[in-house]
Amino acid sequence: RRLVLAEPEFIPADTDPASRRSDPARNLAVVVYILQALSFFVGGITGLVGVIINYVKLDDVRNTWVERHFRWQIRTFWIGLLWTVIGIVTTPIIIGWFILLGISIWIIYRIVKGALALNDGKAPS
Repeated sequence: RRLVLAEPEFIPADTDPASRRSDPARNLAVVVYILQALSFFVGGITGLVGVIINYVKLDDVRNTWVERHFRWQIRTFWIGLLWTVIGIVTTPIIIGWFILLGISIWIIYRIVKGALALNDGKAPS
């Protein structure tokens, strides 16, 4: 006999946009997207605050449509941090400036794409 553990039920987004806006998990994802965007202007500290929020609240959003946004935000932070460090280290040999430009564009793209998907009640893809 084989023991099969049931997958926890996935909770999709509400089809009513007004109901979605009152969802605390969705609103928290909005706050994190805003913090990520602000990190360009305040030296990255708000991005760090955002990823801490993601990790602290990840269990609360597990198996909901907002979980994918949290994972998207976490991935954006860590990949962005890695390439930003590589870009800073390589600025003396000029290539770093191009890396920093590229990663900045990539991060902006991910923030905008994620925020638009969140607004539509969809997962970022």
